[in-house]
Amino acid sequence: MLDSILIVEDQRDLAELAALHLADIAHHVRICGDGVAALKLAQAEPPDLVILDLGLPGLDGLEVCRRLRTGPRYIPILMLTARGSDAERVLGLELGADDYLVKPFNVMELVARAKAIVRRMEGLARGRAGDDAPRAETLHAGALTIEPAQRRVAIGGAEVALTAKEFDLLLHFARHPGRVYTRGQLLDAVWGGAHDGYAHTVNSHINRLRSKIESDPAQPRYILTVWGVGYKFADDGGAASA
Repeated sequence: MLDSILIVEDQRDLAELAALHLADIAHHVRICGDGVAALKLAQAEPPDLVILDLGLPGLDGLEVCRRLRTGPRYIPILMLTARGSDAERVLGLELGADDYLVKPFNVMELVARAKAIVRRMEGLARGRAGDDAPRAETLHAGALTIEPAQRRVAIGGAEVALTAKEFDLLLHFARHPGRVYTRGQLLDAVWGGAHDGYAHTVNSHINRLRSKIESDPAQPRYILTVWGVGYKFADDGGAASA
């Protein structure tokens, strides 16, 4: 059982129906009808899962998602989108949503997807705990420093602000220098599973990572493209690469 779920949906009837069924997997289910209030609730009492409609009045769901992802705690997000809004779904995934559901939907599918997200997050947490316990040491690659226990990254001593997923992706790469990963393998390792529409999200996260840690993102030293296959972390500690 989860402790709490926050439903951010301006259609009250739909929100109440979802809350009725989600109460089977959470002790507390809260409902909020606008983005500004949702952010205040999430910051005051962080939920274990957010069900987020993208078509909110005022502050829309995409902006709510973006702001939640800049916070210190990673909160899983299941976004609700209108039929045919492919660009909106892709953007939501790039901003950090964990999954999506297209309206109109069967409420039992909503519950099933919520459970699946929770299972993925729990699996990743167990994997990180087991992986980090014997290897919590600081990692160094050229001017790049990664402190797993503190979830801190620095370039030449200057701290770099990364989102939760950007950090997880960078740490995964840095712990396996020289190993080539396909996008699907990265989705499995960092996102907890491959899903439709996520492949482009891997590219976007890597592009953002490069913009933050590379002196010249067009000529990366750390995260390298292996054409026709995927990506790898430089096996030479970040030597210049064409």
